[in-house]
Amino acid sequence: MAAIQIFDERARDLPLAGARLERLANGAVWSEGPVWLPDEGALLWSDIPNDRILRWSPADGMSVWRTGVEFTNGHTLEADGSLLHCSHGHRAIVRTRRSGARQGEDELVVSHYQGRRLNSPNDIVVKRDGTLWFTDPPYGILSDREGHQADPELRHNYVFRYDPAAGTLEIASDFIDEPNGLAFSPDESLLYVSDTSAALRDDGHHHIVAFDVVAGRVLANPRIFAVIEPGLPDGFRVDRRGWLFTSSASGVQVFHPDGTRLAFIPVPEKVGNLTFGGAGGNELFIAASTSLYRLRLGQRVA
Repeated sequence: MAAIQIFDERARDLPLAGARLERLANGAVWSEGPVWLPDEGALLWSDIPNDRILRWSPADGMSVWRTGVEFTNGHTLEADGSLLHCSHGHRAIVRTRRSGARQGEDELVVSHYQGRRLNSPNDIVVKRDGTLWFTDPPYGILSDREGHQADPELRHNYVFRYDPAAGTLEIASDFIDEPNGLAFSPDESLLYVSDTSAALRDDGHHHIVAFDVVAGRVLANPRIFAVIEPGLPDGFRVDRRGWLFTSSASGVQVFHPDGTRLAFIPVPEKVGNLTFGGAGGNELFIAASTSLYRLRLGQRVA
């Protein structure tokens, strides 16, 4: 692996310079949507074209967690440990209960907006108030490779906010052409959302937009936070001090909240998404094409 590049002295605090990228597993077609399960000390991630969810843990290595999962993409956890999936196939958000009498059961959370089917939910985050924020680009209905080919029923590709307590789904933003990855800042005053419309057209975007979160539910003042090249900001996460780690075609790029690019972590395969985890909260897991990689960082980030 090529050496990690440091562009700003602040990045040496991680530290990244002595970290070594490890390949933990391979055999996927396209790896996406990793989520760390603290209670199990394990990671789940999607192999979308193979329509399965994979699992890795230090004790067990890689295994197949589920098959026939209707082309799930992004995942996240709710406060009670329930697992949320972005299902391309169901064109919906799906919940898997992980405790209690309904452990292991799946339930459809939301699939329609004003009577029309969603496109193909892609990535999802949970705000501390329990609301679910997710992106809904068309990638899962373009062909049968990562979903089921179909015509869109909505007029646009939206960022949505769903309130499970009220059962209401609202458009949070229609500003972005093809919203993909998303993440809140640590204080939830900002929501970052990527626009990956360059995946489908030459004049499309490959940048991350920052929004102000007003009154806890309204997205305002959109501005370009960072342009990502080569490739796309398919998925990203924000660490506990606000540093943004994003995918690109050649590795992981790290940005300060002020927009400065801090570092570049080369990865030998195209990166789809990433997440933080590990027992000490100091491990970066990278879902990249056929493989899962890990980078141990010098301090807790999650």
